[in-house]
Amino acid sequence: MSNYIETTNNKYQRPIGIDMTTKIFVFTPLEQQINRWAYINDYLLTEIKLSGSRAKGTAISKASDMDMFISLSSSNTAPLGTIFNSLYSYFNTQTYSCRKQNVSIRVTFGGLNVDLVPGKRQHQHGNDHSLYKSKHDSWLQTNIDEHIRVVKNSSRIPEIIAAKIWRYRHNLPFPSIFLELAIIKALLYKDTSDHDSNFLSLLEYIRDNIQTVNIIDPANSNNVISNDLTSAEKKMIADKARESRNKQNWNEILW
Repeated sequence: MSNYIETTNNKYQRPIGIDMTTKIFVFTPLEQQINRWAYINDYLLTEIKLSGSRAKGTAISKASDMDMFISLSSSNTAPLGTIFNSLYSYFNTQTYSCRKQNVSIRVTFGGLNVDLVPGKRQHQHGNDHSLYKSKHDSWLQTNIDEHIRVVKNSSRIPEIIAAKIWRYRHNLPFPSIFLELAIIKALLYKDTSDHDSNFLSLLEYIRDNIQTVNIIDPANSNNVISNDLTSAEKKMIADKARESRNKQNWNEILW
């Protein structure tokens, strides 16, 4: 059995969580700045925690270095857009290198790219949150903890990591949660140990289905994650999957 995926993943995979140096010199200083931002704007924070690929165990060295989820109390009355834009303005005026993304603010700090994701609790208790979508000037309800649980328990971490490398290599606009859930759906009932064969099956699935499939948020059935991409973006991904699947050598598909 070939092990190209495993070998390639080993070159780029980051360990789950963050090391003590990153915690001391990146996470903690940013946490302090976020607390200061919340204090200045009278926002009541409930928690700041590691999220995204570092929490799921799917991080690669070529993508965002860290995600921090900023949970605000449901008692905050400010609109989500106002919260999102004030976070960006705060870090921008602090002379950080930062830019707006769809649901996050990317800040470069300590040599790392850190995505700050602000969300407001739906209720006083529980982990359902409302997130602002700057791409559409709208909002969505989701549960970041549920996303982490689903991905970590999927038995598809090797394929997800390989797909993230593939996405990076081809500069594809494929949001991580969309990619992760599509992989879990595509590989349902597949052998969990044959990663090379699974990755080829995944390319076929993307080629044939990504333009039409509905990927639903496991934390909110009303949130159709696949709608976050335009038809043109989905076609770009499908075309690249077709091109990659037609290659004869692994090093032309993933490197």
